[in-house]
Amino acid sequence: MALLGHELAHYANGDTRNGLVVGTAVRTLSLWHHALRPLPHPSAIEMAVNALYVVPRLLVRGVLALLVRLTSRAGTRAEYLADRLAARTASTQAAVGLMDRLLITGPLGVLLRSEANRAALGGSRSTRKATARADELWELLTAYAASVPEHEYERQRRAGARRGHQVDATHPPTHLRRACLLVGEPVTAAVVPNARQTERIATELATARTEVARRLLRDGPGD
Repeated sequence: MALLGHELAHYANGDTRNGLVVGTAVRTLSLWHHALRPLPHPSAIEMAVNALYVVPRLLVRGVLALLVRLTSRAGTRAEYLADRLAARTASTQAAVGLMDRLLITGPLGVLLRSEANRAALGGSRSTRKATARADELWELLTAYAASVPEHEYERQRRAGARRGHQVDATHPPTHLRRACLLVGEPVTAAVVPNARQTERIATELATARTEVARRLLRDGPGD
C-alpha cells in the first residue's frame, strides 16, 4: 500500500517528470535508449547493427541525461512529497518499512538471477515449467525479505548512509528519505483496505505480476 501510495502520489503532487510534456519525453527517450541497446552474443551482422546503433544511442542518452538533470530539483522535491503521501496513505511505519526494503534490492536481485539461472540450466522444458509457476517467485521473494533480521536492516541502513544509497539517479539518497519520514509525529494509515478490497487489488495486479515473473525467469532481472 505504501508503494502504491508513493507511485500514485506522483500524479497528484504536480511532479514535472510525470507531466504530459516532460513525462512523455522522458518515457520516450528511455524506451529508445532501451531499444538501441547492444544485442547480446551478436552474430557478424548483429555486430554491424550494434556498431550502427552506437551514435544514436549516445545521442539519446545525452538528451535523456540533460532532461533529467534540468528537472532534477523538481524531481527530488516530487520524491519527498510522494514519500509523505505514501505515509499518509499506508502509515509512517509502512513507508519507513518500504525504505528498508529498498536497501536489500541487491540480495533480492541475486536471488532473482539464481532462480532464472536454475530455470535456464534445465533447458527449455525447465524454463516452461518455471514460468508456469511464476507466482511462486513473488512468494519466494516475500519469504526472503521477511527472513532478513532487524540487525541486518540496521547494518544496511548504516552502510547505505555511508555510500549514499539511491534507488537510481532520479531519487534522493534513501537514508535521507527515511529520515524525512521520521521527522515529526508519525501518522496512521488513511487507507486500510478490507479483505474484499485487498482481493480486488490482487485481482487487478494478477496478470501483470504473472507476466513480470515469467519475464524475470526467462530473461533474468537485467541491469
